[in-house]
Amino acid sequence: MIKTFYTEQDVQDLVANNVSVLQVDQYTVLTMLAKETADKLGLQLIYDNPDTKTAPQPTPGFWPKHEARNGRSSPKSKLLQRRDKLLGEKSPIFYEQPVHLVRGEGVWLFDEDGKRYLDVYNNVPSVGHCHPHITAALTRQAQTLNTHTRYLHETIINYGERLTATLADSLSMAYFVCTGSEANELALRIARQYTGGMGIIGTNSTYHGNTAALFDLDTLFSAGVSMSPYIRTVPFPETYRPLRGLTGVALAEAYVVEVQGAIDAFATDGIKFAGLMVCPIFANEGLPNVPAGYWEKVANVVRNAGGLLIFDEVQSGFGRTGKVWAYVSTGIIPDIITMGKPMGNGYPLAGLISRKDIVTKFQDHAMYFNTFGGNPVACEVGMAVLDVLEQENLIENAARVGAYLANGLKKLQEKHDLIGDVRGKGLFFGLELVLDRNSKTPAPAETKRVVNLMKERGILINYIGAHDNILKMRPLLPFSIENADLLMSTLDEVLENI
Repeated sequence: MIKTFYTEQDVQDLVANNVSVLQVDQYTVLTMLAKETADKLGLQLIYDNPDTKTAPQPTPGFWPKHEARNGRSSPKSKLLQRRDKLLGEKSPIFYEQPVHLVRGEGVWLFDEDGKRYLDVYNNVPSVGHCHPHITAALTRQAQTLNTHTRYLHETIINYGERLTATLADSLSMAYFVCTGSEANELALRIARQYTGGMGIIGTNSTYHGNTAALFDLDTLFSAGVSMSPYIRTVPFPETYRPLRGLTGVALAEAYVVEVQGAIDAFATDGIKFAGLMVCPIFANEGLPNVPAGYWEKVANVVRNAGGLLIFDEVQSGFGRTGKVWAYVSTGIIPDIITMGKPMGNGYPLAGLISRKDIVTKFQDHAMYFNTFGGNPVACEVGMAVLDVLEQENLIENAARVGAYLANGLKKLQEKHDLIGDVRGKGLFFGLELVLDRNSKTPAPAETKRVVNLMKERGILINYIGAHDNILKMRPLLPFSIENADLLMSTLDEVLENI
């Protein structure tokens, strides 16, 4: 029988003709964009193929249309219409009914109606929204001087020395930039120049930034593969869905063999290997539990092949995991570490720190300058972030409250079969939702529903993972036991209603 093929435009045409439900069987094929458009515009996909037991079964009314696209004219809908016109309807926006935020304070966000939301997602203002010590430092320096780094200025030196003092002694030289993407792009340049190679290895479900070079590594959005001849992808290490069903030492070794295989593939193609870039907690991969012995073995394989080990700590750094840096938990010191997001608590500040021999060789052959990176205002903000982390004992708080929250989430797992796995470090958690614990069938529709229902109840979380079925929770570092109790009781209530 001939299959019916639906594109994004086909879905838009159906909605324009007031079609609200599309029956999907084994003879129906939808492109990825078609499915996303169906979700966005409220077209329910009802799967009746008995051989497709894992297909999501939307609940009636589960994907409501945005108000602005449903003919209503509330202030929020008008704002969404203006946003669509300016940024495009496909510009990413959270939640089926978007929230209009106007103010933040501590761990709370407030919408235009004064409703407050507990922020359990935003990793940028990690020491608290609009922290007075940080806003004061920003204002004070902005009123005094702000220029680039080709003049002498004490602040960048004071900040850089203080920052590198939190790292291993070998990580002693810094570059300051504005975004994590810039930091990771620079890391690739440095690794390639230092090694003389071009080949970079990443995982099959990750994201490192939005530059052209990093896009080749962003396999989270490309079904786990890269089209670049200079990129090889490997399975990320995990124990929940282990490679070939292996366990223990054999599992760790199997993942390391994948890395060696990627290095060998480069050699076969005549491409010299330059390095491995990964997040030390594999945040975008869903915070998997890494099999014991993996890190030491993979570091040896990378370095024996002449490559550099690059740790992307844009998400995991600055206390998120209950330690200043997540790499400490791996037992391995990277050759290059990148950082960003919480570094400026909302001010655009990011950086790269590496060994002296690596940076010196790069500078011998290339001049790198960033107009805004490391400016006096940015560095004053960075200093203020370090002040708050220390003075308010936020790293210790992340470890303490994180342990309390981990214990509570595991109790919820015992109660709700939908929770297949609970993973996390410090105040960073991933809850993998599955339709069946034995088959571990992903539950993406239920995951999205949980996220939207939590928002309706005043708690902001989101989802991540190759199957869009992992609840991603990153509480701000001042998160308290009381905040944790509110999160867990609300999640318990929502799961009862799924």
